[in-house]
This record gives sequence, C-alpha cells and structure tokens, in this order.
Amino acid sequence: MENQTYVNWDGQTVSLTWQPYKQLHASDVATSVHGYCFLDEKLVLVQVKGRGFNVPGGHVEKGEVPEQALRREVYEEAYVAGELTYIGAIEVNHSENREFMENGKYPKVGYQLFYRMDITKCFLFLRQFETTARIWVETEEVPYVMNDHELALLVLKEAVASKRKLDSNSE
Repeated sequence: MENQTYVNWDGQTVSLTWQPYKQLHASDVATSVHGYCFLDEKLVLVQVKGRGFNVPGGHVEKGEVPEQALRREVYEEAYVAGELTYIGAIEVNHSENREFMENGKYPKVGYQLFYRMDITKCFLFLRQFETTARIWVETEEVPYVMNDHELALLVLKEAVASKRKLDSNSE
C-alpha cells in the first residue's frame, strides 16, 4: 500500500500523503487531530452522524494545542481518556484541486495529526455530541468496519507498531 492517495471530498480532489512521525514546523498548519484509541488491544470506533464508523477526532480550535484538541475530541466523541503518543501526520494538499478557494476555511497544504491513545479511563457513553455509537474492534477487523480512505490502515499499522516500540523501550 502506498503512502499517498487522492480523495474526493465534497466534489473536490485532494491529495493525501501519510508521513509517519513527521515533525511540523512553525509555519505548518495542523487542521485536525485524530486518535487511534486502544483498550485491551481493541480499537474504539465511533459512528459520527452521516459519516459511518471512524476513529475519534476533529478540528483544532483557536487557542488549542493539538494534544488539548485531541483530548477534547476523544472525550466528546468516544467518552475515553488516556496516554497519548504522536505517530505522524497526513499532509492534505489542495495544489491540484481546481475548486480550491484561496481564502477559504482550509490552507492549500495542511496536516491532520494522528496519535495513539492508550485508554486509562472509559466513561459512560452519553451521545451528547455528534456521535451515535461507540464500538470496540479487533485490529484485524478494522478494514471491514471503518469508513475511511486507505491511508487510515497505514496509520493503524503505525499505531499498533508504536505500542511495540514503547513496550520494547520500557524493558
């Protein structure tokens, strides 16, 4: 599987490139954060209204740092909390997008940041925000359940591998 793909978002063709452990520069714009959240080796997926099952995540709000935004989003969507490990970024590039609006909501090149979360607290699922369901999935079943582009599986592989790296470093 390649680390680059094209997606059609609302009629616009956008290039996505997975970059494990990419370190952002001050000029880079992180538009969203997403968490591959694990409890007992199972991944939590949430059903967001109109989008199917996916990992929790969302936009970084003004004044938030990415880790704060992710903690807020995973609580709002999955009702979990835990320890975060940064695993990489997907570059979202609109350079080939003929419909791109220069002064629109998103930059021409932005980044979606991805983290592994090892869940330490699981709260009652209250459906107060935009999610309607929370499920726990074995990693090998994720391709059959998650509704996302193919790079999501590369991110999953890195999230699983990062746990092995953490475990081997602590020995």
